[in-house]
Amino acid sequence: MTTRLSIMMFLQFFTWSSWFATLGLCLGKNGLSDAIGGAYQSAPVAAIVAPLFLGLIADRFFSSQIVMAVLLLLGGGILISIPGFAKSGSSETIEWLCLGHMLRFMPTLGLSNTIVFSNIPDQNNFPRIRVWGTIGWIVAGLIVGFLGWSAKFDIFQLAGGCSLLLGLYSFTLPHTPPPGRGKPIDLSALLMLDALALLRRIPFLVFMICSTLICIPLAYYYAYTSAFLGQLGFSEPASTMTIGQMSEIFFMLLIPFFFRRMGVKWMIVMGMAAWALRYLLFALGAAHQQSSLVLVAVILHGICYDFFFVTGFMYTDREAPADMRGQAQSMLVFFTQGVGMFFGYWIADTQFGNTVRSHDALNKSLHSVSAATSQSFTESLSQVFLVSQPEGVDTKLLAETMDQWQVFWMLPAAMSVLILTLFTLLFRDREIRIELSEVSA
Repeated sequence: MTTRLSIMMFLQFFTWSSWFATLGLCLGKNGLSDAIGGAYQSAPVAAIVAPLFLGLIADRFFSSQIVMAVLLLLGGGILISIPGFAKSGSSETIEWLCLGHMLRFMPTLGLSNTIVFSNIPDQNNFPRIRVWGTIGWIVAGLIVGFLGWSAKFDIFQLAGGCSLLLGLYSFTLPHTPPPGRGKPIDLSALLMLDALALLRRIPFLVFMICSTLICIPLAYYYAYTSAFLGQLGFSEPASTMTIGQMSEIFFMLLIPFFFRRMGVKWMIVMGMAAWALRYLLFALGAAHQQSSLVLVAVILHGICYDFFFVTGFMYTDREAPADMRGQAQSMLVFFTQGVGMFFGYWIADTQFGNTVRSHDALNKSLHSVSAATSQSFTESLSQVFLVSQPEGVDTKLLAETMDQWQVFWMLPAAMSVLILTLFTLLFRDREIRIELSEVSA
């Protein structure tokens, strides 16, 4: 059973990583940079809608594995169609297709968790199943890099094919009846109204507000890092960015150690500080064209994600009453991955258009001097982590664009510092020491 569920997690996050990690680079390199912000905004919009879909449909009328199979088959079809529509050069069409896919993919994240928890004897088994999702994300990025597809529409074909495969595989998963079958619709639970009562507690209110706000600068990383790495000279950003997921696994193992010594508040503070440091390193790396600084920033992803998101989920679980924990977690996802990231992608897209004005011109210059270069698979494999600019690139245009990237990354760095300061000063919760057994659970 564990193996079957681990395969599900692997394929699910392989599908997501295949196209999402370097979407910004792909669109920018193919003259569709106007679609980057809208395409990425499809994820938070879907994150907002997903709980309503699960509560009204999936949890009441159909088996979880069947709903998941149908959604993945439909979503896979949309992904496979994107390269064909991209030839028209319509940014709006690409944005709508990404939204169509994400509205079908996002609910599967909750469905897969439901399937796992309904079919394992002990919840302590969940982490070793879920970690295969992270491994799937890493493997997808490495494969995309090995194949030289980081900036090609082939990423949608790879993701779509995997989605179709997982859709068919889902029909074979353990039968998981709808958990809410026969129960009356509870609008208070569905709309998370009961969980809103937690916001009456000042510490939890501060936590929720700051968590939502910090997701605004967070969106910058997901939307524009691949485009930045590509212009800085990284050959295959898809593979380079997997270093962040590798560090995520490492720092996940360190969470018990730090929890016992630091408590919830300072863990979250460290996570927020890591985001500020990451963007500062991006800015310095752009200004001096130093790839080493940028690599350190990518490696920080483990602290950025684990110390902030994982700690936040644990804090929310601790604060919410037992009968309200599901609502509370949904509310946290709604405000962070939904509201915060939505405005984050919108603000980042606006700033990108106003700040990195020579982005498209540099892409054309890079394309003109590298278009004739053809590499075998072995050559591509050996240069996955290579950092170099092709001969003949307009160095003046490159320097000008890197200066613009520096300005671009300084704003999320400043926002992160401001939110970090507010949280540090206003969050006055009691310190907590969580024992290793509790963290592992």
